[in-house]
Parts: sequence; C-alpha cells; structure tokens
Amino acid sequence: MNRCMIKDIKEHLGQTVKVQGFVDNYRDSKAMAFIVLKDISGRLQITVEKEKLPEVAEAIANLTPDSVISATGTVIENEYVKLGGLELIPDSITVESLAEALPIARKSIPATKKKQAVERSSIDQRIDYRWIDLRTDENQLIFKVQTCLVGAMREFLLGKDFLEIHTPKLIGAASESGADVFEVKYFDRNAYLAQSPQFYKQMAMASGFERIFEVGPVFRAEKSFTNKHTTEFTGFDLEMSYISSFRDVMQMEAEILAYALGKVKDTYGAQIQEMFGLEVVVPSLPFPEVKLADLYEGLEKEFGYSVPEEEKGDLTTEAEHLSYDWVKKHYNHEFLFVTDYKPEKRAFYHMRDEAGMPLGYDLIWRGTEITTGAQREHRYEQLKKQAEEKGLADDVKFYLEFFKYGCPPHGGFGLGVDRLTMLLMGLPIKECMFLFRSPNRLTP
Repeated sequence: MNRCMIKDIKEHLGQTVKVQGFVDNYRDSKAMAFIVLKDISGRLQITVEKEKLPEVAEAIANLTPDSVISATGTVIENEYVKLGGLELIPDSITVESLAEALPIARKSIPATKKKQAVERSSIDQRIDYRWIDLRTDENQLIFKVQTCLVGAMREFLLGKDFLEIHTPKLIGAASESGADVFEVKYFDRNAYLAQSPQFYKQMAMASGFERIFEVGPVFRAEKSFTNKHTTEFTGFDLEMSYISSFRDVMQMEAEILAYALGKVKDTYGAQIQEMFGLEVVVPSLPFPEVKLADLYEGLEKEFGYSVPEEEKGDLTTEAEHLSYDWVKKHYNHEFLFVTDYKPEKRAFYHMRDEAGMPLGYDLIWRGTEITTGAQREHRYEQLKKQAEEKGLADDVKFYLEFFKYGCPPHGGFGLGVDRLTMLLMGLPIKECMFLFRSPNRLTP
C-alpha cells in the first residue's frame, strides 16, 4: 500500500490508508492509547482500543516520543478530535525506529501542578543535535519558506531567458584577494574554496551566455561572530550582459525580490505571521535609492548619527541599521539601494565613471545589507589597470584573460539566501541554516 501524506488524509474518509511519521505525542491508559503522528505535512490522531486490537497494543507497549512508526487503518470522523475532526483507527502499527530520551528541549514547557517547567535548550545545544531540533513546525516552516523563495527567484529568471550554471568551488587563486579564503591541499599544490562565483559568472558573459544565475555554496574565512555572519552560506548570484547602466541590474534585482516575496506571502504569509509574528511585506517598485554621502547627511540631521570623515566611504554597521528607520520615514519602504561608495571600498572589477566613482550599489533590507552589485569593467586594459592599483594583477592573471578576446558590457549581484531567510523570519542566521558554520563550529 502506498503511503498517504497527512495533509491529504481528509480525501480518504472511510478508506484504509497507510501513514508514516514521528510520534509527536503519546498518551497511554489501561484501555486506550492515543498517538499523535507527525509528518512533514501535518498531524493525525491514531486511536487504539487495546481490547479490540491486542496485537497493536502489544506493538506500541514501549513506544516513546519521536519514535518512527507506520500505521495502516481506516480514516473516520470524530468531532471530539481537535486535529481536523479526523482520526485513524489502526489495523496494524509497525515501530520502525524506537527513540531514546531526547538530549535537548526543543521548546519551553510551562510548569503544571504535576511537572516542573522545562527550559528550552540554547541554540548551540540544539545545533549539536540539529536533526532533532529540525523536527519542529517552526523549523520546518523556515525551510519550506526558503524553498518557496529560491524557487520563485529561479522561476522568475527562467521566464526571462536566464541560464542556470554551476561553477567550481575549488579554485586555483583567491576569488577577489589573498585574504579571507580557505586554503586546501589539492594533490601537489594548494587550492582555495571560492569566496564567490564572481570570476566564473563573468567568464560566462565572455562565453556569450548573456544571462546566467547560480545557487551554490560560498566560503568566507572571516572570524566574525555576529548574528548575520557564517563561514559557509548559500549564494544566489546573477550576471547579465548588454546592460546600459548598473541601474539595469538594480531594477532586475528589485523585480526578482518583489516577485519572490509575493509568492512567499501568498503561500506562507499567514503561517509566518502565526508562528513568528512577522508580516511578509511585498515591496513596491521601484526601490528607493540614495547616495552614500546623502544618507550619512540624513542620518546626522534626523538621528544625530555621525562618523569621522574617513569612515564615510563605506557604510558602517550602525548606519546600516539606522538606514531602515530613514527609508521607512521617507519612503515607507523596507528596501534601500545605496550608491556612490569610495573606490577603495569596492572590488577592482567594478566599473568606474569619469570621476572614478564605482558604478555599483549595496541593497539594504530591514537595516541589513543583503547584496553588493555593480556594472563590471569589461575593457581589458582598464580592468588590468584597476587590478594593478590594488596589487592583484598577478593573482587574477587567469581572470584577466577572459577579457582579451571580446566581452560585452555586463553587471550582476550576489544575494545570501540564508541572510534573506534570516530577515524574512526575524531570527539569527544560525537558526535559519540547515547546518551553521562558524570559526568555532564544524560539526555536525
């Protein structure tokens, strides 16, 4: 018999079905036993009358929470059952895997007259047993939402003739500089884990692919201990040819995010509101835009925030946070494009205007940077000169070769999928990753 998912159980009223999942709750008395079964789609009550079903009663005599069972039986209506007014009367139950006592508390449990309160385990304790922690509705919703988000972005781009590519993560030279990369032994020489697919995205432009994107791992050897940093994350990268300005890239990104957040809101908005208390806001187009210098001026005038002149070439973390208050006040918007960063704060491959200003941007969402994007320098001699200015000409010699034999004007951006999820759910990044990586964590 094929398995029936619990979300589809109402379609099989009066029929015999097979269900499988984890024991979410188990109440056992002398005459009756009640099992709440959970699969990825929902919960179902299984009711066992022990006298009528002695073989079933024997099979579940030692059942424990989080054990995995298979049950076959008849779906009936019961108005007293809180789980949708349906229950399963089993013909047979097989215990597939008996769970030991759990080493973590996934949720806080208030005290009762008979039991003391249970305090939720810390996030680090729960990550030690991540596979157990991930069984909760809240955690499973996070990854349903992330799947919807990435799927919608992919769907949007495929509808605009983008190709999806998969670039190498083992590379022979550092992606952008000699710092912040993981060095690994590669047979008789050293290799590096890619900081981004940047160079290969641009190689795709030189290949005539015109429009590409990639969803894949990104590695950063940064000793950062914040609620938004991690040493390995999933990047959503895009590159597109024949642009006339970096604003073409900005417009594309804004359209992607508006489309994807619309899909998330339609599919999971109510559940996110219920479980996490956050509204999914579908942003209006176009996104607001401000020059970095003008933003600092606004933050000083309106919020009393100032930084030394030498720090104004880049966006400080505090300015990033305050930019959310600023954009909400002026535009009632959650997103903000910030442009006109100083050349020393941008990568060498960003195109610059006649005055030397990089033609790129950062995108800030809810006070946190999620993207750096730009028009790229596609002219070989100018690109080589900019690499030499930063002392990188030898390190990126293979990359410069891409531009010797013709390359269209192009630009792109990179988004952190995990950081997007973090901001969408209002949680620290380590709670929004399947498995979190930091300078101190390499397991499980």
